[in-house]
Amino acid sequence: MRESILTIPVNEVFEPKEGCPICRMRDTVEEHICEYIMGAAMMEPDVRMETNELGFCLTHFEMLMQQNNRLSLGLMLNSYLENARKNIFEKKSLFFTKSAKQRKAAEIEETCFVCSKVQWGIDHMLETVFTMYLKEPKFRNLFKAQEYICVPHYNMLSIKAGEKLQKGDLASFNADLDKLLEDYIKQLNSDVNDFCNSFDYRNAGKLHTPEMEHVRSSVERSVSFLTGRKPRVK
Repeated sequence: MRESILTIPVNEVFEPKEGCPICRMRDTVEEHICEYIMGAAMMEPDVRMETNELGFCLTHFEMLMQQNNRLSLGLMLNSYLENARKNIFEKKSLFFTKSAKQRKAAEIEETCFVCSKVQWGIDHMLETVFTMYLKEPKFRNLFKAQEYICVPHYNMLSIKAGEKLQKGDLASFNADLDKLLEDYIKQLNSDVNDFCNSFDYRNAGKLHTPEMEHVRSSVERSVSFLTGRKPRVK
């Protein structure tokens, strides 16, 4: 396949061969969406209707707050809160029962404008990933050379591959995907075990030597591997 507007961003997230490439893909899409929503798009009626309906999850609220544009976020929150107040918490209707109110209130925790757009973007990029995996031996080797695939994105790729690939190609893809996860979790488990053992008095001081960096970071790396998100630690 010749490089195109579709293949270039996929290659960019796979080329570093560090961490999970699908996490990098998600981070790239998230950054674009957060910049988009905090810019002029915030005032577009169709976008505002969606944000009023879907709101944002905690992860993406935090990302939006990091954009250093509190006014844009405040304006979105103002119309979102007004919409929730009028259409859920203050709504009076014979047909809007207590259970209906509880159901609508619960949806506040379950929906997010950014999540929905990010998933749409990832789904389209994964279409290109599967096409490149099938048609480009160079990319297939690049896929196999990744450091790891995190657990959430392992699950996502497994499901998507089952929907997109034929039987023979699916078996090959799953074998490569499984090996990435199995090799990394084995090494990670060993590193965490060494981290725990380093607190034994017989190993005093060993943890802080330069060659033990991979052991010192094993707890944070485990969280990233299991959740697909880097932990916020001081």
